[in-house]
Amino acid sequence: MDPEVKKILDDHEERIRKIESIFKSKPRTTKKQISIKEFIIAKKPKDEVQKTLVIGYYLEKYQGIKKFNAKDLEKGFRKAKEKVPGNINYKVIANIKNGFMTEAKEKKDKLKSWYLTNTGERFVENDFKEE
Repeated sequence: MDPEVKKILDDHEERIRKIESIFKSKPRTTKKQISIKEFIIAKKPKDEVQKTLVIGYYLEKYQGIKKFNAKDLEKGFRKAKEKVPGNINYKVIANIKNGFMTEAKEKKDKLKSWYLTNTGERFVENDFKEE
């Protein structure tokens, strides 16, 4: 084999070994997504209106649901093993009055749908403190 080609191949081999050793030495970490129950516990909502807002936030930010309806919110309550409010729509209306949610133009599964406003997002992110 040509000495120059051998030198290039040896150089490549050494570089590959270095790269492999870097990857082998780093521990593999996988970030586990927080559950809806853990998120509610972390946020500490004080009533059903805030809990509804927190669940809406979770649906948008952690599950990628752009607009949610009463069924989605009810599923969130059940998945978190929380008592489902008697009328989720009233909790949403209270959040709309506070400026934390707004109604989407399109329905979802033939039901009214909503999404959080920027104010609602910040309210949850700031642990229910007004800015």
